[in-house]
Amino acid sequence: MKDRGKSGPASVDERYTQWKTLVPVLYDWLANHNLVWPSLSCRWGPQLDQAKFKNRQRLYLSEQTDGSVPNTLVIANCEIVKKRIAAAEHISQFNEEARSPFVKKFKTIIHPGEVNRIRELPQNSRIVATHTDSPDVLIWDVETQPNRHAVLGAADSRPDLILTGHSDNAEFALAMSPSEPLVLSGGKDKTVVLWSIQDHITASGESSSTKSAGTPSGGSSGKQPAITGNESSSESPRVGPRGIYQGHTDTVEDVQFCPSSAQEFCSVGDDSCLILWDARSGTTPAIKVEKAHDADLHCVDWNPHDVNLILTGSADNSVRLFDRRRLTSNGIGSPIHKFEGHSAAVLCVQWFPDKASVFGSSAEDGLLNVWDLEKVDHLGAVTRAPSPPGLFFQHAGHRDKVVDFHWNAADPWTIVSVSDDCESTGGGGTLQIWRMIDLIYRPQEEVLAELASYKDHILGCAPNT
Repeated sequence: MKDRGKSGPASVDERYTQWKTLVPVLYDWLANHNLVWPSLSCRWGPQLDQAKFKNRQRLYLSEQTDGSVPNTLVIANCEIVKKRIAAAEHISQFNEEARSPFVKKFKTIIHPGEVNRIRELPQNSRIVATHTDSPDVLIWDVETQPNRHAVLGAADSRPDLILTGHSDNAEFALAMSPSEPLVLSGGKDKTVVLWSIQDHITASGESSSTKSAGTPSGGSSGKQPAITGNESSSESPRVGPRGIYQGHTDTVEDVQFCPSSAQEFCSVGDDSCLILWDARSGTTPAIKVEKAHDADLHCVDWNPHDVNLILTGSADNSVRLFDRRRLTSNGIGSPIHKFEGHSAAVLCVQWFPDKASVFGSSAEDGLLNVWDLEKVDHLGAVTRAPSPPGLFFQHAGHRDKVVDFHWNAADPWTIVSVSDDCESTGGGGTLQIWRMIDLIYRPQEEVLAELASYKDHILGCAPNT
């Protein structure tokens, strides 16, 4: 995303100032954390503990430096305030130049090159993969990696595993399978590459000779994969690919596994194509949608609740929804809906993990939009609403392009988002952790009933005329 376009429109300052006045009304909780260096990726790690008023959870970030100090992969501890705990005046009083007391750096890994993308292994979220400006995918066990002080000249941390197979740089497209320890990547060599790290992980208490062919769906066995075989070697072990998939004619920008099958996945790229693959039927596309958008595709996500629904985001400023049942192997297929609520290239799309109809999208316009398919009349009907159909919340807390965000599976409706602020403010980046007030997304009748119970109090607070 370093080279995917310019920053947002000139009116961003006025929009941001207006947004700040609405924070006490729109949010149940918000933490603003100023970053010295931009972070191009943010991901939630495992929840550490729960207390009466807040929970503590790992957070993975990167530091994209100017070369005066090394690039780093940052493991932070984040305190997440529970619902309806934070006072309105508290969440509204933040300083853009300050660091939040809710985010504390726990460990720093000196990364060999810039960190463009971070993904955690669903079966064990302490194991993460990173993309940098190289053909390799780097695998890290963030708990066993030593804490390093990032000073000029410091040696790079050593990855626990290196996945090889690309013939050119693979910078952004990266995914982990939800059902097996599989890694998927795409790059400038126009290929999608699949690895299994099963040969280099073992479940606790299990020897490599007895490990199974894969982890049960969702990691439900309770066994935690851990990388082994790197303790005494001076070099990181390397793993070659299970398959190399060819079908794109330009850089592959994003990849995603099917939530219900480790053998099915999809990819998007600068050739404007959406491709669906099935590893069981070879290395050529199962379905190739030509001209899925009117420009480069930057991102894709597969609905974890309804595996027929796939989202894509593009440099044409739109998000499109595809139903794979309406796609055919000869490339014919059009989106069942186009979501047009951004004024610049869309950089990230992600389905909400707790409700099948909700998703988020972030873009170079500095906005993070939250959408609900249920609020779109017949998926495609034009309405006279002042906002685009399906858009029900717009987070305007960032002053430059929102390069990444991640829903918190352990704390529904809580989002972490990061922006690269170099072009607009001359600063590094902004990290925000936020949760919209539940009056926005709860059923209307339920909200009205709750507000009715406060009617007398509200009338009592009204000034006498």
